Amino acid sequence: MKKENKLKLGIPKGSLQESTLNMFKKAGFTIRIKERSYYPDIDDDEIDCMLIRAQEMARYVEEGVIDCGITGHDWVLESRANILEVKELIYAKSGMKPVRWVVAVPANSKIRSIKDLAGKKIATEAVNLTADYLKKNNIRAKVEFSWGNTEAKPPRLADAIVELTESGSTLAANNLKIIGTVLESTTRIIANKKSYAGWKKNKIDQIALLLKAALDAENKVGIKMNVEKKNLKKVLEILPAMKNPTISSLAGKESDWVAVESMIDEDKVRILIPKLKERGAAAIIEYPLNKVVE
Repeated sequence: MKKENKLKLGIPKGSLQESTLNMFKKAGFTIRIKERSYYPDIDDDEIDCMLIRAQEMARYVEEGVIDCGITGHDWVLESRANILEVKELIYAKSGMKPVRWVVAVPANSKIRSIKDLAGKKIATEAVNLTADYLKKNNIRAKVEFSWGNTEAKPPRLADAIVELTESGSTLAANNLKIIGTVLESTTRIIANKKSYAGWKKNKIDQIALLLKAALDAENKVGIKMNVEKKNLKKVLEILPAMKNPTISSLAGKESDWVAVESMIDEDKVRILIPKLKERGAAAIIEYPLNKVVE
C-alpha cells in the first residue's frame, strides 16, 4: 500500500477513551491498545491510530500531525483551532447526551448569579471558553487555569469554577451549586482542512457514516412478528417506527398472515410486546441492532 494511503486518526485518551473504543467496535472496527503504548492497533490497514488527549486533539489536527480525530466541540473552541467539524456524534463518557460547562460556587456562597462574579476569581481548565462567556455577559473577573481537582478550589483558592459535567452529581457531592451554563457540547469528528480531500476525505466520510450509524442504533432494537391480516390495522396503530414498518406476506398455509418488522426504542419494548400480543401478534422476536443507516 502506498504511504499516502494511510489515514492518521486521533483517538481521545482519557474520559472519552472507553466509550469511543466501544463505538468503533459497534461500527465494525476493532482497536486494541497495548499497555503503555500511544499507538493502538486497528484492524484496518488504511488507518494509523494515535492516542491523544481530547484537549489537544484539535491543535494537532490543525497542524496536520494527524489527519482527523475525535474530540469535543468545546475543545475545538477552547483551542481556537482552524479545522473542519465533519460530523456530530452525541455521546459522552457515560451517556448519549451533550455535556455542559457550568459555573459553580459553594452552596453557601453569596454569589447567586453570574453578575455576582464581577471582580471574583474563577478556576477552570477552559480558560478561553470562560473568558468568552464573561465577555458576552459584560463581566470582568479573573480567570485562572486549573491543573485538576477543580471542584476542590472553592472557596479558598477560587470564588467559583467553570467545570465540565454530565449530571452535576460530582459538583453536588462537593457541596457546589450551579449558577450558569457556559456551553453545551457534543463530540465531533474533526479533520485537517488539507487532509479533507481526495482519498482521505472519502475514508473520513466512511468512518463518520459508520460511527453515526452505530450511535443511531444505541438504545434501539429491531422487532418482528407475524400478524393475521384481519388484526394488522390495530397492531400498526400501536407500533412505533422510524419510518413505516416493513410488511411482507407469509407463504403457504399462512397466506392470511403477514410478517411485520420495525425498529423501536429499547425502553418501549417491555410495554409494547404485551399490547402487541393482545392485538393478535404472534411469534414476536426482539433483536439487537449494531448500525442504523438512514
